[in-house]
Amino acid sequence: MSQQFDVVVIGGGPGGYVAAIRAAQLGFSTACVDAYKNPEGNASLGGTCLNVGCIPSKALLQSSENFHAVQHDFAKHGITVDGAKMDVAAMLERKNGIISKNAGGIAFLFKKNKVANVHGLGSLKGRQGERWVIEVSDNGAVVDTLEASHVIIATGSSPRQLPGLPTDNQLVLDNAGALALTAVPKRLGVIGAGVIGLEMGSVWKRLGAEVTILEAMPTFLAAADQQIAKEAFKTLTRDTGLDIKLGVKIGEISTAADSVTVNYELNGTAVAAEFDKLIVSIGRVPNTAGLGADNVQLQLDERGFIVVNDDCQTNLPGVWAIGDVVRGPMLAHKASEEGVAVAERIAGQKPHVDFGVIPWVIYTSPEIAWVGKTEEQLKAEGIEYKKGTSGFAANGRALGLGQAQGTVKLLACAKTDRILGLHMIGPMVSELVTEGVVSMEFKAASEDLARIVHAHPSLSEVVHEAALAADKRALHG
Repeated sequence: MSQQFDVVVIGGGPGGYVAAIRAAQLGFSTACVDAYKNPEGNASLGGTCLNVGCIPSKALLQSSENFHAVQHDFAKHGITVDGAKMDVAAMLERKNGIISKNAGGIAFLFKKNKVANVHGLGSLKGRQGERWVIEVSDNGAVVDTLEASHVIIATGSSPRQLPGLPTDNQLVLDNAGALALTAVPKRLGVIGAGVIGLEMGSVWKRLGAEVTILEAMPTFLAAADQQIAKEAFKTLTRDTGLDIKLGVKIGEISTAADSVTVNYELNGTAVAAEFDKLIVSIGRVPNTAGLGADNVQLQLDERGFIVVNDDCQTNLPGVWAIGDVVRGPMLAHKASEEGVAVAERIAGQKPHVDFGVIPWVIYTSPEIAWVGKTEEQLKAEGIEYKKGTSGFAANGRALGLGQAQGTVKLLACAKTDRILGLHMIGPMVSELVTEGVVSMEFKAASEDLARIVHAHPSLSEVVHEAALAADKRALHG
C-alpha cells in the first residue's frame, strides 16, 4: 500500500533537503527520496554538494593551505617548522569526517521536522486521482511507493563527460575522484579552468603536484568581471604556480597502465602532454535519467533541463523542479533558496528569488567572489555607470593576516547611484561579498554603503573604501 504525503521531494541535496524541511515547517506531511550512497555503501544525505562537491573541496583546500603556510608563511611570523609532511590519508579522513557529520546533521533535521527519509531512486509513475505516484527503487528493485499532491524534483546534476573518454576515477577523474586521491600525483592534468578545475588544481599544487590546466576558452573566467579575472590569472599562475593554458583545442586522449596522454593544440602548435592523473571538469549536466519524465510527459528542453516558469512550476500540475536540474546558475545556495520558495508557494505564500543578486565564489587562494553585473555587461547593455576600486595592499587586517593582495571593485548606476555589481579577489571575499548581496537586495546606493561604519581593522574596510571611491572621495587611495 502506498504511503500518503502532501509533498514528496525527489533528491536530498541542498535544494531538496531544504525544500523538505521548509515544507514540513509549513505543516505539510513530507517525504524526501534520495538515492546517494557513500563509498561504504551507506545512504548519505546532502547530494553532490555535501558528499563530493562544495563541502569536501573546502576541507581539502583548507588542509592544503595550512600545509603551504607551514612551508612558506610561518617563518615571517617567527615560527620555524622543520620537516613538515603531509599525511594524505589523515587529510582524507578529516574530510570524510566532516561529510559524515554534516550528513548526520541533515538526518537529525529530518527527524526533528518529521520529514520521512526514504532511501532510493524516485521515479514518477503517473497519477492516482489528484495525487502523483512515486515509485522508489534500490539496485533496480522497487522498495516503496509514495503518493503526494505535490512533487518537488531536486535531482541535481552530474559531471559532463568527454566523448570517448570514460571516467574511471583511477586515471581519469571527475570531482569525486579528485577529492579522493590517496597520494599526490607528480603530474596532474586538468581539463577546464572553471570552479572545480581551479579549486582542485590549487589543492594538489600546494601539496606538491605539477599542475597543468587546459582551458578551451581564450578568456580566463569569462563569467567574471575581467579586471578581477586578469588579476586572478596573474596571481594563480605567479603565486600558486598553476600552469593555465587558454585557447586550447583538445585532441585525442589516450590512457596507459599508469598515465594519461592528452594531445592538444595551442596557438597552432601540437602538444602531447603526459600526466599521472587527469581531472575532467568541463561542466555539468542535469540528472533526469530514471526520473520517469517520459511516463508523465514531463517537459525537458533540448539540453535535458526540466522546463519551469519563474515560480519553478513544470508543465504538470503539482510538479515543481529546482536547482541544477532547471535553468539558472548551478549553485547550491540558488537551489536552497528555490527549495524554500517552492515550499512557500505550495502554502500560498508569495516568495521571490532574484537571480540578479546571487553571489558567486571560487575558493582559491586568494578567493574570488562577485554579485551583480560585470563592467563588460554594463558596457554591452549601454548602462551608464561609475566605479570605485580599492585594494587590500594597505589594509591593516590583511597585512596582519599576511594576505595583503587583491582588489574590490564596486559598480553603481551613474544616474541613480544604485549598486549594480560588487567584484573582488582577496582574503575571505566569500564572506565580504554578502555585503554587496544585502546592499543590492535592498536597492542600496554606493552612498549608503559608503556611509555605513565599518569595523577597524577589518577586511570589510576595503569594501567601504571602494564605495567611497565610486564617488571619488576615497580616504586611503
